[in-house]
Amino acid sequence: MNSKGGKPLNLSFKNINFMKQAMMRKVIYSLIPIVLAGTYFFGLRVLLLLLTVILFACLTEWIFVRKTTKKITEAVIVTAILFTLTLPPQTPYWVAIIGIIFGVLFGKMVFGGFGKNPFNPALVGRAFIYVNFPKFMTVEWTKPVGGVLGGFGAYLGEPIDAVTQATPMLIYRATGETFPIKDVLFGNIAGSIGETSALLIILMGIYLIYTKTAAKETIFSVIAGFLIMDSAFYFAGFSQVPNPLYGLLAGGILFGAVFMATDPISSPKTPQGRIVYGLMIGFITVIIRGFALFAGGIMFAILIGNTFAPIIDEAVNSLKARKKLPAKEGK
Repeated sequence: MNSKGGKPLNLSFKNINFMKQAMMRKVIYSLIPIVLAGTYFFGLRVLLLLLTVILFACLTEWIFVRKTTKKITEAVIVTAILFTLTLPPQTPYWVAIIGIIFGVLFGKMVFGGFGKNPFNPALVGRAFIYVNFPKFMTVEWTKPVGGVLGGFGAYLGEPIDAVTQATPMLIYRATGETFPIKDVLFGNIAGSIGETSALLIILMGIYLIYTKTAAKETIFSVIAGFLIMDSAFYFAGFSQVPNPLYGLLAGGILFGAVFMATDPISSPKTPQGRIVYGLMIGFITVIIRGFALFAGGIMFAILIGNTFAPIIDEAVNSLKARKKLPAKEGK
């Protein structure tokens, strides 16, 4: 079709190709069980929402690379899956589409594409819709589907309206009540699609560490930072901070530590830098959770950590260089 008085509009999809990325493929493998668990708990809508998000994520990247020699990266599929897993199950499709387009566009492509993004694109998208559409991200939750087939036999679980039936952290902040540990461990609770089953996230984290796909320094330091800061406030008598074990299992801290903070592009490159970075994220998460407006602080904590990642690496490399100077002068 010709635009009026202009050149033909060419949107040919013939040359759509994906860049093969072995590391990203392993991350996708680790996310498949979590996607299936989210579907079991909340319904087949999870799969439809995921497919929609992947489609628009790939389309957004393709628009930028279609006239270049670059290809669509498998990393954008990882971004789409991670973004979807952080959403409440009944998030409207249009909100999810806006979020993933914003995340890929302003969290990645405007900086030059894969390998150049300073922030985690999935979290950039989630933060955008969290701020602009808070009702869908903080109020409308879904009760897990029961039965043998679970959500594989239903489109979506029953919506939850009451605060007393919301997510573990929201309930704790509102009433001080906690769920049984087994519920938060296995995931039979309301919450974001992929963040409810702590046990499954731990198992997938072990897989990523074993295959050297995720930096163990980052994962362990995020958890350590969280436990240190949470314990300090909890044992000091701050009632708004839950006991460390419950806080670790009940929120999105494990999901963030395993899948989000370990993004190889937006996190530090030095092992020492990853430790500082992870500790910072763990500390900030507890502070935001307990004393800020938001019940789940891991998203903002990681984005803040992304901001400081280059500075942390620079400081680490500078200290290493200073240590080498006296040694050379001694020779």
